[in-house]
Amino acid sequence: MLISEIAIKDVSASMIQRFARQAQKLAKVPGEVDILISGNKRLQELNRRFRRKNKPTDVLSFPRPTGGDIAISADIARQNAALYGHTLAEELKVLILHGMLHLAGHDHESDNGQMARVEARLRTQLKLPASLIDRAHSRSVTQKAARTKTHASTSMDNRTRKSARPAIRKVPSSKTKAASRRSAQ
Repeated sequence: MLISEIAIKDVSASMIQRFARQAQKLAKVPGEVDILISGNKRLQELNRRFRRKNKPTDVLSFPRPTGGDIAISADIARQNAALYGHTLAEELKVLILHGMLHLAGHDHESDNGQMARVEARLRTQLKLPASLIDRAHSRSVTQKAARTKTHASTSMDNRTRKSARPAIRKVPSSKTKAASRRSAQ
């Protein structure tokens, strides 16, 4: 297992590697998994290249026939750790677990809650804070409530429209898998 590109103060690379191996085993991801922990600029480049979204994101997963690659934004991890009141190490673990589940073939956008249930069970087992899916749902509900309150005097259409969908981690098509391995090296 390779963890590369950025040294994170107060987080041991060996601790992250041990956790990643444990998460890989629990998520049942066979093969080699490489993890890139970098800044927003690098994650934005990867997100633009493979998802056509020109903004940084917290975690991207690139599956291979066995194993795969996970890219994590240290910048967003730091922000989320502060926002949700836990350590950077815990946030990195949440992101690694989420990425591993995507490498295992889970897709929270289309699986009717299957990934969320698996992630919640594993998170409890690993003693981790709230998952990305839980947070995204919580933010979506909060944003919808805030919009409803803010726009109380507007038309019914505006008050009842659906909230913005949370950022999703798309798995690249098979054409981009080889390119993602090259770019993450």
